[in-house]
Amino acid sequence: MSDERKHGSGSVAPGDTSDRVGMQVIRERGGDPEEIREALIDAIGAEFSTYYYYTNLRTHLAGHEDYKEIAEDARLEDRAHFELVMPRVYELGGHIPRDIGDFMDRAGCPHAELPEEPNAENILETLLEAERCAIRTWSEVCDMTEGCDPRTYDMASRILQEEIDHEAWFIELLSMERDGETNPAGHFVRGEPGEAPYSTNNRINDSA
Repeated sequence: MSDERKHGSGSVAPGDTSDRVGMQVIRERGGDPEEIREALIDAIGAEFSTYYYYTNLRTHLAGHEDYKEIAEDARLEDRAHFELVMPRVYELGGHIPRDIGDFMDRAGCPHAELPEEPNAENILETLLEAERCAIRTWSEVCDMTEGCDPRTYDMASRILQEEIDHEAWFIELLSMERDGETNPAGHFVRGEPGEAPYSTNNRINDSA
């Protein structure tokens, strides 16, 4: 009886570490793994940048503790997005830039810098527009990977769900702060800050 099995071999030679089957199957399904990889570097550059800038924005919401709590959820979840996707860059044969300045230059969204007049309204608007850029970014990654790269698509889809949450939170807060209007997001407090219910990496269970 033959030992050959349907998926036991393919275009990558046994023992070859110069190529990756995980990239070959994306090509076979019509995707471009190098293009996806570069898009991911730009996307997680923006997530890392947002984590940094949200730290400053949140600090300047002093006196608005409810706003600070929600900004903290978004801040830590954006860090979770970076940490979720960064290994995927390496799985696709790449690496993040060695120099953080180069990394920030590649960020696919404008930096969410502290406004010159750092009042609550201006900070909330900055937070809102950062989330909208993230929605556009991860929607594009979903479009690039649907049907050809299920691993990246799954990551991008989960991140996108949280970014849509974030946009709704800041629409609700800005509507009330600026316009005195009720524009509900249906927001519920996360179980803990930065819980990232869709995108967090699995935590090691050491309770056994």
